[in-house]
Amino acid sequence: MNIPLAPLLIVDDERNMRLSLETVMREEGYQVRQAESAEQGLALLEREEVFMVITDARLGGMTGYEFLREAKKRWPHLPVLVITAYATPKLAVEAIRSGAVDYLAKPFEPEELLHGVARCAERYRLLQENAALRARAGEPYRVDQIIGESARMVELRRLIETVAPTNATVLILGESGTGKELVAGALHSLSERREGNYVRINCAAIPEALLESELFGHEKGSFTGAMKQKPGRVEEADGGTIFLDEIGDMSRPLQAKLLRFLEDGTFTRVGGNQELRVDVRLIAATNRDIVDAIRQGYFREDLFHRLNVVQFRPPPLRERGDDILLLANHFLRHFCLVMNKPVKSFSAAAQQKLKAHPWPGNVRELRNAVERAVILERGAEVQAESLPDFLVEARLGRALGAGVSGSHSLDEAMFLFERDLIMSMLERHHFNLNKTADQLRITRHALRYRMQRLNINMDGVTEDEVPSPPGKDISRV
Repeated sequence: MNIPLAPLLIVDDERNMRLSLETVMREEGYQVRQAESAEQGLALLEREEVFMVITDARLGGMTGYEFLREAKKRWPHLPVLVITAYATPKLAVEAIRSGAVDYLAKPFEPEELLHGVARCAERYRLLQENAALRARAGEPYRVDQIIGESARMVELRRLIETVAPTNATVLILGESGTGKELVAGALHSLSERREGNYVRINCAAIPEALLESELFGHEKGSFTGAMKQKPGRVEEADGGTIFLDEIGDMSRPLQAKLLRFLEDGTFTRVGGNQELRVDVRLIAATNRDIVDAIRQGYFREDLFHRLNVVQFRPPPLRERGDDILLLANHFLRHFCLVMNKPVKSFSAAAQQKLKAHPWPGNVRELRNAVERAVILERGAEVQAESLPDFLVEARLGRALGAGVSGSHSLDEAMFLFERDLIMSMLERHHFNLNKTADQLRITRHALRYRMQRLNINMDGVTEDEVPSPPGKDISRV
């Protein structure tokens, strides 16, 4: 996490001393503000945040010690370092008692001062990081975080707003990276349980032998290493919501115990006999083909029906049309802000490349691609070259049957296959029309016609002056 450092403030009534200190600090990369009196320093602190103050002990008007006491009273966590040419043990004790973080006697070695400043800078960054992490941890999920204007995304948000206020059990089915966790979080934050705990468990990330204990807790001595009683996550979620991600990876024995829990909210801890009861809303999600898992005996059909009170199916990114560019621009603004980069938009060729890719990793893959582009891009516009070449990802997408499924008609499947093939060849030849036509053994005219028919944008496509070799056209339009 890259936290920008606020300036430091130098308070000294000697101009030469202020300038000398500023020169040393700026050479170390710090931003500096100056004040020639304590009164001016306090006024500046009212207007601007600084990460520390360096003040002389003797100032005209209010002394440095008086400034220190006033600053600590109004900004108790602000580090103040006192320097003086009249050092005595008594004054040093007075400075430390008044809240000074350090006390240096003139003349001092620059390294002494820089060491003290570096410690204050590191402290400031840690405090800012902790505050940012606490804010992020406590930030509620909102339905407007689910970005998209395609018909299916609009319907998804509408369904969330309808189902959230109820206590219905929810099953979320979808590919990895489609936003299943966002849906679950939005359901909790819009529910009557939003003041309660929202507990998340990734069933695939916890070893099978420990998942039951994690979920329902255990009693002391119930297994090796169980040194004391441990409440389960369902108890932590009492009065709130528990989200079981990747539930398709849960073992069948534990599925049976979960089924019982779903009936009336009762359970027993591992190694225990006492029946406990909690009031929890359960939301489950999986990226597995749940019907196939049931047919192969990996997932209980009765548990599926118990979970499947309301079903959500976030669509894969390749089926969301212009949402790809909408999301890409959202991530572009985010990463430009985080990295302080001046990139404003995507070039036409970059947009075409984004829209043509099947996105087997969905929104998560798109986010990573945009982050990479912002890191590499040096201009104000993302070029196609700054995006990944997608060769491995596109092969993965085709291996998974991306874009073609049993729900498509033959004409639709042929359309998608031809479009993917041409886009793959264009990417391989850096959107050069002649080389792509040669590879496909068709004329440039035939390739242009097919691109228009398949809604492939011609922006960013280049042509060589040399025509395609004769005899290559074996496919006439």
